Amino acid sequence: MVERLKADLCIIGAGAGGLSIAAGAAQMGAEVVLFEGGAMGGDCLNHGCVPSKALLAAGKALARQRGDSRYGIVSEPGRVDFEAVKAHVQGVIDAIAPMDSVERFEGLGVKVIESYARFTGPRTVEGGDVEVTARRIIVATGSTPMVPPVPGLADGPYLTNETVFGVDTLPEHLIVMGGGPIGIELAQAFRNLGARVTVVEMARIMAKDDGELVDLLRRRLVEDGIEILEGLQAREVTYPVGGGVVVTVGDADGGAVREISGSHILVAAGRKATMEGLDLDKAGVTATPKGIVVDAGLRTSNRRVYAVGDVAGPYQFTHIAGYHAGIVIRSALFRMPAKVDYRAVPWVTYADPELASVGLSEAEARAAHGEIQVLRWSMEENDRAQAERDTEGMVKVIITPKGRILGAAIIGAHAGEMIQIWCLAIQQKLKIGAVAGVILPYPTLGEASKRAAGSYYTPKLFSDRIRKIVRFLGRFG
Repeated sequence: MVERLKADLCIIGAGAGGLSIAAGAAQMGAEVVLFEGGAMGGDCLNHGCVPSKALLAAGKALARQRGDSRYGIVSEPGRVDFEAVKAHVQGVIDAIAPMDSVERFEGLGVKVIESYARFTGPRTVEGGDVEVTARRIIVATGSTPMVPPVPGLADGPYLTNETVFGVDTLPEHLIVMGGGPIGIELAQAFRNLGARVTVVEMARIMAKDDGELVDLLRRRLVEDGIEILEGLQAREVTYPVGGGVVVTVGDADGGAVREISGSHILVAAGRKATMEGLDLDKAGVTATPKGIVVDAGLRTSNRRVYAVGDVAGPYQFTHIAGYHAGIVIRSALFRMPAKVDYRAVPWVTYADPELASVGLSEAEARAAHGEIQVLRWSMEENDRAQAERDTEGMVKVIITPKGRILGAAIIGAHAGEMIQIWCLAIQQKLKIGAVAGVILPYPTLGEASKRAAGSYYTPKLFSDRIRKIVRFLGRFG
């Protein structure tokens, strides 16, 4: 028999967005039912952010063990115990998992149904022999890897971010199909661990990031021994009888350029919203191939239904799912007007060096505002970077001629931490003087941001006019 429940909120999906809403709403006294047929924590905990950063950390540790002549340190190449590396990655997941567990959320008062769910009407959801009628329903089903229709690809054991962490042995030669953040992070992680790596990208790597900064990252990747093939796409994939994989790549004109033989292939060609099996039509919820259509308040065409996170777009980041959660709680529980504001959305690719951005890129700013000013500060001019012999990188800031901050991008060590001052500045609509005038500890990498901001005033402060004023005032003692 079907058990029938009533709730204030019914949430489909226990990823970052769904869990944030469930925890917040339950602790505020709402009756909450949460459906999840897969692993609690969603993609971020189990297949994405957490394991990828853990794998990157292992690769960086091995790179440090190999020594660095910049510091006068020479070491023997380290040995990789790949089983231990996998155990490390799983250990990090296990350490975080209790915060996302069924037990924790039931302890908060959430009714957790360990089943996938589907709509049966405008206000009803069913799954696991339970039907829930709710005042508000939130779809937080996330996204899944997008697999391009390359002939032959589906005939063999290709990897995605959902399966790559389960490989039995370190790949001898990993072919990465896609040069976006996921592809580049995993390419560098496996290269640092000792695998040969080839990245195949049909456009240019990191296409959504600032090209000037991407050039610096590309140079480091090539120096690390990663083969990067840009402007090429996979035409065919075959899996030889003896094992391995062969990828035939071609240029934009369709001509065959070369065949690449590897031991494994990783598909990192983007992600698609997870909507299969939801029966959205029964709830009157409009969707496109890109995801569920929402307004600025994250409401769907059914005013009782919200969508958050990857399934709603336009950004597929864990921190955006968390941000969406706050919007929905204010709207669904407190009936407060709440709308998304994407002016200060940051994103980071955790390669070495890290590449972080927030706000408008240089190209976007020129298209939107016409006249802009670009401020740059090289990490070579940062004392902390010099002390640590890690001077590759720069801070790049986009402003209006009057000093309003439109965007910022940083490449270098700890760029993901350094970008945060720019996130705050854009979110709070600060002008460049606010960052230029802040007092920062010395020596820190963050001083590069202050120096970049201060360079806005350099032409004015050291102009002939200022010199004349100083000389004039000097006459009065």
